[in-house]
Amino acid sequence: MKSEADFEILIDRYHQGEATKVEIEQLNALLRSDDQALRKFIALMNLDSALAALVTDHHALSVADDDPEPAPLIPARKRPVSGWQILCAVCLVFLVAGAWWSFLPQPIFATVVSCVGVDHLTNETKLRDEWQKISTGTLELITANQARLVIEAPANFRFKSAQSLYLYRGRLAAEIPPSAKRFTVMTPSGNAIDLGTKFGVDVPLQGETEIHVFQGEVVAQSSGGGKQKNLYNGDAFRLQAGSGGSRPLRSGAFIRPSEVASLHAAIIAGQQANSESVLAQLRDDPALIMLLDFESPSNAEGKYQVVQGRWPGSQAPEFVDMEDHIKLDVGGEHDWPQLTLAAWVRIDQLTAPYQSLLHSNGREGDQRGQVHWMVTNQKTVQLGISGNVAQGPDKKQPQADSQFMPGRWMHLALVYDADRKVVGFFVNGQIDEEVQLKVAQPAVLGSAIIGNWKAADRKLSGRIDEMLILGRAMNNAEIKKLFDAGNPYR
Repeated sequence: MKSEADFEILIDRYHQGEATKVEIEQLNALLRSDDQALRKFIALMNLDSALAALVTDHHALSVADDDPEPAPLIPARKRPVSGWQILCAVCLVFLVAGAWWSFLPQPIFATVVSCVGVDHLTNETKLRDEWQKISTGTLELITANQARLVIEAPANFRFKSAQSLYLYRGRLAAEIPPSAKRFTVMTPSGNAIDLGTKFGVDVPLQGETEIHVFQGEVVAQSSGGGKQKNLYNGDAFRLQAGSGGSRPLRSGAFIRPSEVASLHAAIIAGQQANSESVLAQLRDDPALIMLLDFESPSNAEGKYQVVQGRWPGSQAPEFVDMEDHIKLDVGGEHDWPQLTLAAWVRIDQLTAPYQSLLHSNGREGDQRGQVHWMVTNQKTVQLGISGNVAQGPDKKQPQADSQFMPGRWMHLALVYDADRKVVGFFVNGQIDEEVQLKVAQPAVLGSAIIGNWKAADRKLSGRIDEMLILGRAMNNAEIKKLFDAGNPYR
């Protein structure tokens, strides 16, 4: 469309009967080439010219491509019309044009490839220029230009074209081939313009949009006149009105296309029901200290974001900033010579030396038995209990090589037995390593923290789901059963 001002001047001169032959030809050409201009013109014109335009436009749609002289969409006007005539005309035209427009075929911008836990959409659903809201689950889409997108609930979005999508809220991962270069994700805080890449866009319920570039290049532009900024592989950027700022990359925070099929298969296999069945049994275990599923808003005090857990519609805390944490006060009534810790963990990145999963504060004046369970940036899982002494000359904290994979749900568990002076580490249901101790203190719980606690070398970035603290040592078969039932992948 020409500029709004030029277009409105042409319409005004036409309505006043002052348009020249050249101006009418310009307006006709514009209405033939620009659907948006045509719709606006229909809404503004008077009754007789509106009906004439609708009839003529219908005829124009049927004219052969080789017709050298298409009939004009609008007739030349000889006299102005009154305001009440225009008002009546506009009301009627809106009714007629709305019915007419509803019968025209609307372009398809994307197709649903895979649907995990979204109740109102199915595979092969066609998406057009209309709002979509998903409260649960994950969608994998492919656009008309072969861009592949994954959108995680809760999300509100709308395709504006095959090359642009407005993401009002939600988390999106995109893989853009050359055929869809310059695909644009628009958000309330600004835009992400692809230059041939893989990237993620996170629009939280509160706070500004973040862009994370996994591979290639993206142009970021904040709303409110912000300058464009080119982002490259490994960059992350927070869009802010008129400006923006760098952020740590959280590539693992986004569900990618390669993950969706496995999540879908697990839902079909009934894994969510299997997990709930095993958790129900654990809630009846006499040795249970805590089973935190994060589904109740009141059971997790602290500062964190609530996002989707392993299952569609479930909840999990997400830790991003240094101050993000959950406070606990459990198991402080006595010491625990035996302890089982387990949780589903999805870590975004392993940049800090330690990603703290659970840290107890010990007793005032006596730190013996204080528990610290963590993942290191060397992809190992450690258990530190104050006062313990490891075997061997280096006296290292007991640890296991976890083969940790950022951006995937993993089940981590450990079994501590102070009487036997042993720690067993489990990864995804399998014993990874058993470590012998020289001195083993009973574990002390009570006041504790999940996540970050303002120590410079300790920063957890990721999600935790279904954390279990049990005052006995689970055996290998029980740990495997816990993993098998709760595995979100197939």
